[in-house]
Amino acid sequence: MKSVPFLKKACRSGLSVGVRSMRVKWLFALWAVLLVAVGLLLTTLISVSDRLFYAAEALIVCCLFFLHYFYRRTVKPLDTIGNAMDLLREQDFSSRLAPVGQREADRIVQLFNRLMDQLKNERLRVREQNHFLDLLVSASPMGVVLLDFDRRLTSVNAAARNFLGLPIDAPVEGCRLSELDSPLAVRLSALAPGEVVTVRLNDAMIYRCSSLSFVDRGLSHPFLLVERLTSEIWKAERKTYEKAIRMIAHEVNNSVGGLTSALDCLGGLIAPYDEGGEIGSVVEVCSERCTAMNRFIGRLAELVRIPEPQLRPEALGRRVTACRVLLEHICRDRGVVLQGPFVNGADPVVQLDAVLFEQALLNIVKNAAESAATGGGLVAVHVVPTDGGGGRLEVADNGPGIRPEDEPRLFTPFFTTKPEGQGIGLLLVREVLTRQGCTFSLKTDADGWTRFRIRFPKA
Repeated sequence: MKSVPFLKKACRSGLSVGVRSMRVKWLFALWAVLLVAVGLLLTTLISVSDRLFYAAEALIVCCLFFLHYFYRRTVKPLDTIGNAMDLLREQDFSSRLAPVGQREADRIVQLFNRLMDQLKNERLRVREQNHFLDLLVSASPMGVVLLDFDRRLTSVNAAARNFLGLPIDAPVEGCRLSELDSPLAVRLSALAPGEVVTVRLNDAMIYRCSSLSFVDRGLSHPFLLVERLTSEIWKAERKTYEKAIRMIAHEVNNSVGGLTSALDCLGGLIAPYDEGGEIGSVVEVCSERCTAMNRFIGRLAELVRIPEPQLRPEALGRRVTACRVLLEHICRDRGVVLQGPFVNGADPVVQLDAVLFEQALLNIVKNAAESAATGGGLVAVHVVPTDGGGGRLEVADNGPGIRPEDEPRLFTPFFTTKPEGQGIGLLLVREVLTRQGCTFSLKTDADGWTRFRIRFPKA
């Protein structure tokens, strides 16, 4: 602060003034004692001589005038300046001093008034800056988490609460990050000072997390910055795989189309001469492989051709129930039992695109059934209303679960844990749900069930 030199100078001046004030007050007290002594002596000399009495009386009057002048010119200015030092120590920067008519004291008064003006303006500027920073942190799209020296929470802005999944009014001050029920909080608690990492979670969200610090009053205060990179990375991923899929689809379709036509012609030409049917079976196998390749490319092309959702208010439970026959068929083909009831409590009305939602739901249940087929064969689908409107869909299976190291990669393009999987199903689900404004997560809970949770915005 610019006012620090003034403050140091004022403190040195105040100390000097305090020492001088004590000396002067002792001198003033000494004069007062002398005056009392003279008065006592006067009483004893009254009977001795009238002339001596008048001389002593004149001396007393002179002493009174001298003490009055001494008090006005020395003691009172020093008392005033001493009071000013007390105000400075109490940080009462609104006070000012008037000149006292003594040159050295008036210099200190002038310095004090300048110091008060400087400190008042400095305090006002700091308060305005702090208020601006508070507004900036509060409205920032980046999550800001302030910590104390014991790594306990002191402040969490709205964006950080959203990333951590905390209610906006939940008290978290004094808690440790590891104590919060949030996968992101657990990852943040493991950050070393100065470390910057990119975190992928089981809800397909991607964050850049930084452990930083700032210096205040000579002490280093730790804080965390959390930036959501999901949309930027997804856009880059989508642009990359869409370009690759279009190129692959164009080349494969042209090649497979010509090859299929050639195989059909070849089959017709060699049929009269193929007595054992061996050549015909080879041609048929090749033709089936071409058909399978077309289906594979068709599934890839679905990612490119996802239309923009047409959102309408829909009863979530009724929409899930409308797909019951298809869901039971998917589970029955894999020897899995589909459990209900589909709706627990009131049927929430949410915003969704019915066609795209059904496509995503079939993929989710298909994945759950394939997992449950190896672990006991149960898939449960439940719809429940959520606080504040909206609804939540939960698809659970009792399969072997997801390995912890696979959770961050679940929604990445073309990642799969199945031997013959293509890594397209969850990617398609991700695209459909994010375009409808849903939040979702896929994880294996402590009870062994794997749950896909989807939260829909209210209508």
